[in-house]
Amino acid sequence: LEAAGAKLIPIDMTKDIQLPEIDGLFIGGGFPETRMKALQDNTRMRKSVRATIENGLPVYAECGGLMYLARSLTWKDETCDMVGVIPADVVLHDKPQGRGYVRLKETGNGPWPLLDDDGNPGEIPAHEFHYSSLENLDGDPVFAYQVLRGHGIDGEHDGLIYKNLLANYTHLRDVSANRWAQRFVGFVRRHMNDESMTTSHGKRQSWT
Repeated sequence: LEAAGAKLIPIDMTKDIQLPEIDGLFIGGGFPETRMKALQDNTRMRKSVRATIENGLPVYAECGGLMYLARSLTWKDETCDMVGVIPADVVLHDKPQGRGYVRLKETGNGPWPLLDDDGNPGEIPAHEFHYSSLENLDGDPVFAYQVLRGHGIDGEHDGLIYKNLLANYTHLRDVSANRWAQRFVGFVRRHMNDESMTTSHGKRQSWT
């Protein structure tokens, strides 16, 4: 992201009380289940993240980031509230729900899609490794990707879209075939320069 021109500002979702003044947000992978009580207890940050997404901030969340944005997280018979901007529940399992190489096909719905030389939706090589599944997804979700290989969210799709949020289980690799960091930073810049993009881009403006 820095190589793509972004200035990175670290944020601790367990300790900081609200998001700082930022132009875009990347919530990367990890193991939120190991800190889920602390994440739940930081109510002010959860409200700040949700309000910021509702207001149209460009946000990209991968795997653990997607889990944090869901309605709840269940692990070892304990359930904690998460941000709730994604109306679904995350459940941890004993065995991986998705593991290995992934190949995605852009649906054309994503906020910063990969296009081929002819301007058509491209294919993305990537990977996934997650023990959790996304369950009880409400509404009629819109996805950025069709899963050609791998599991993603439901075995067929990945990349939930809501306003200017893109959230997926798949980890994108920033390689010559998929310069995702440049595309995301470019989208953030366009959003900064165009007030009409505040809530207008995402195909999914409501979960109902």
